[in-house]
Amino acid sequence: MLRLRAVFEKAGRAKYISHLDLNRCMLRIFRRSKLPVWYTEGFNPHPYYSFALALSLGFESSCEIMDFNITDDDMPLDEIRDRLNEVMPEGMRIISIAEQVKKITAITKAEYSFSLVSEDEIGVYSAVKEILAEPEILIEKRTKKGVKTVDIRPDLEVVSCEITENSVDMAIRLPAGTQTNFNPTLFVEALNNYCKVPFEARKIRRTGILCENNEKFS
Repeated sequence: MLRLRAVFEKAGRAKYISHLDLNRCMLRIFRRSKLPVWYTEGFNPHPYYSFALALSLGFESSCEIMDFNITDDDMPLDEIRDRLNEVMPEGMRIISIAEQVKKITAITKAEYSFSLVSEDEIGVYSAVKEILAEPEILIEKRTKKGVKTVDIRPDLEVVSCEITENSVDMAIRLPAGTQTNFNPTLFVEALNNYCKVPFEARKIRRTGILCENNEKFS
């Protein structure tokens, strides 16, 4: 049995596929591909697959991770990729497939890019610089136990921040994995509370899933 890890893209119209619907979608994809996927045992067998991190509705991604197993040890990885891509819906595409190396628990961060669109991009840029200079960035975060106030500043890494025409384009890294998950909308919400200039966050995209030392997860 081959234990495989696929990296796939989710963009365009596919960004509106919820995580629950993504599970149903993948079930149909595996069945249509007719790959020798390993099925779970028990009363209701179904193809085994799992996703590393749930992606928020409306976000695009170029690095989604899906693990699955196939029973044919000799099947070429390129063939597996191509057969899946033949039945993928619009906006979804398998980028690569390889054998699993690291455990999912190795994931500690995710990287996101987004644009803060405004008629006063200089004012937004100044507000970004000011809030990042603050010792704390407090925001209310909803959890299973209710709403709690969290400080996202210690775990927020700014990869880039540039002014373009009518926007401020940013890339940031936030905690992700089995322990803590911060969504980039937390930073956007905090900035919106801090900034006096109106803006809108657009084109939010997950661009990387990383390990502790910023090594690419694979």
